[in-house]
Amino acid sequence: MDTQQTRQGVGFALGAYFIWGIAPAYFKLVKQVPATEIMTHRVIWSALFMLLLITLSRSWPGVRSVLRQPKKVLLLAITALTIGGNWLLFIWAVNNQHMLEASLGYFINPLINVVFGMLFLRERFRRLQWLAVLLATVGVLVQLWQFGSLPVIALGLALSFAVYGLMRKKIQVDAQSGMLIETLWLFPLAAIYLFGFADSATSHLSANPLSLNLKLIAAGIVTTIPLMLFAAACSRLRLSTVGFFQYLGPTLMFVLAVVFYDETITPDKMVTFGFIWLALLVFVCDAVAFSFRSRPRIA
Repeated sequence: MDTQQTRQGVGFALGAYFIWGIAPAYFKLVKQVPATEIMTHRVIWSALFMLLLITLSRSWPGVRSVLRQPKKVLLLAITALTIGGNWLLFIWAVNNQHMLEASLGYFINPLINVVFGMLFLRERFRRLQWLAVLLATVGVLVQLWQFGSLPVIALGLALSFAVYGLMRKKIQVDAQSGMLIETLWLFPLAAIYLFGFADSATSHLSANPLSLNLKLIAAGIVTTIPLMLFAAACSRLRLSTVGFFQYLGPTLMFVLAVVFYDETITPDKMVTFGFIWLALLVFVCDAVAFSFRSRPRIA
């Protein structure tokens, strides 16, 4: 890939992961709303926001081009369900005092990206990358063996987002068109649930305070912008390289959980975090060393 594409990809990745890192603070603002309802608002307002954005940017020719490829449209239905499940699990975790485990999931995700890159994209594993993945695996197994529990939320978030990133890279659809079609696939399900089945103190928008409704509408922006940045980064960088930048998101999430929301690091989580952080240190050292070895020498 040329230098300009790489620089663009790096910028997109940094923007996406920074927004994702501070996103839990937004969901805490609407924690009185059930997770399923927040999820439906994310879908509905994201779809409407994307329709407006594509109209203003005159990007409809790109959307029509994708719609003329039924296979890609059907694959985007699968990515829509995958990212929808990821959203719902994340919202539930944040608003039920599991933000630390959510951050653990996104610490694990870069290592899963590396494995997926090797298995499905023929990206080569270097020795230190093998070691990093092995350390992460040991961390999860130690928690299972020593404490009799698995970080189910963390693994669910890590795997679902890795599958989403892999599929979006393979589909090769531009960020805006892909995001619009994904949210349109989910839109009917979200609308039917919100207006037909949801029955809570916040499900009737006309009875909500204006401030709450505005926060719920903002879910579209909070959802759409980082996903578009992420999809744009995936189309410009290797999947394993995109994973490298994800440390920013879970680091910010970890700080929010411990410093601002008083979550406690239990012994089982501390063991797993320790192994994951060691694995990421090995992974980063390998990436830095590899980048220096790959630089052309000046005579």
